[in-house]
Amino acid sequence: MLRYHRRMGAYVSETALGADALPPITLIAPAHNEEATCVSSVRAFLSTEYPSFEILVVNDGSTDNTLDRLQEAFDLQPTARPPTSSLPTESVRQVYQSQTHPNLWVLDKENGGKADALNAGINFCDSPLFCAVDADTLVEGNGLARMVRPFLEETATVAVGGIVRVANGCTIRAGRVQEVSMPTKWLPKLQVLEYLRAFYFGRVGWDALGAMLIISGAFGLFRRETAVRVGGYATDTVGEDMELVVRMHRRLREAGQDYRVRFVPDPVAWTKVPSTLQDLGRQRDRWQRGLADSMIRHQQMLLNPRYGTVGMLAYPFFYMLETFGPILELMGYITFVVALISGTLSGPFMLAFFLVAFMLGMALSLSAVTLEELTFRRYEKTADFAQLLFLPVVETFGYRQLNAWWRVRGLWSYFRGNKEWGAMERAGFDSPDD
Repeated sequence: MLRYHRRMGAYVSETALGADALPPITLIAPAHNEEATCVSSVRAFLSTEYPSFEILVVNDGSTDNTLDRLQEAFDLQPTARPPTSSLPTESVRQVYQSQTHPNLWVLDKENGGKADALNAGINFCDSPLFCAVDADTLVEGNGLARMVRPFLEETATVAVGGIVRVANGCTIRAGRVQEVSMPTKWLPKLQVLEYLRAFYFGRVGWDALGAMLIISGAFGLFRRETAVRVGGYATDTVGEDMELVVRMHRRLREAGQDYRVRFVPDPVAWTKVPSTLQDLGRQRDRWQRGLADSMIRHQQMLLNPRYGTVGMLAYPFFYMLETFGPILELMGYITFVVALISGTLSGPFMLAFFLVAFMLGMALSLSAVTLEELTFRRYEKTADFAQLLFLPVVETFGYRQLNAWWRVRGLWSYFRGNKEWGAMERAGFDSPDD
């Protein structure tokens, strides 16, 4: 991580932006009932500091005023645009182009879900690279310039993931994060810590091993030709982002193709995270169902030397620990409580359990916070940094156990055949509910 930060000191994004060799990029943003955030998100997309890019917002059969808001804000007019590929999708009703921003296009289509909307965007994508982003996501100005670097360094690169951060509590103006601050509510605060730990340890580590299995659906850059060749996003799963990356690994390994799936920790996308237990529980339930589906769907990769480090290391980790690990974790908590109540728990065992189950997690969290402070230091206020140091203690008692329960519930939902996305309450970026 620190070595990467030093190396990036020699990569000046402003210099890269002036290079004619930078490949064109299309931002594909599925939008379903996103009237609260779609205009501010598109404005942020439009202010992206990149020499050649288009924006394709895919209105996936919204039943609210998403399309009306976009038409009013950007003067959309019906325009002909031929598709470039034929991934199966629900029908596209109309293609619009902005009269004030010619690089902004909107596809209005029948509802088919997020994966179907992404495939429709790919079908109308003219560029060699596309960036899949959520319509309620804000991308930093030079994010694409930094994200494209692995494609320039290695022609074998087929996908790159970037870091996603929590926008709750931040000051946002004109689609840009002007001041980074910690959220005011406890649930978003705890998710700040989760995101730091997941990206700085999980994905940085897997990238170093050449075994990246997941790229966040909120911010990922892909080689279009490869995505089309492997069949695009799967529409019968709620974990389409991870499933596509796993399928890329599988198909490209089976074809004997040299390829790279990378992660870079500094390009930033900002998103509003759930601020209520109900919404957060639904999100984690869906994430776990998506993970389980990706793992079980491609389980022939498990411990299979044909798939290299991915099959022998990354896949077993995600299959055994991330997919089914929450069951063991929850059983451990229950056993611990029962033994404590019955008086059969010895003092040395209780201490050992505490050190292993809790202190290790706290150490990882504190290390992630330290890496953030030493490298990018987004949270400049002393009070915010102090909160980040204190949050691992709060997370350990209650929140971590609740997360384990949500994930077990999600696993149970998956085996019961639940493929629903789940309703989420959307808060605009200007909303004070942080």
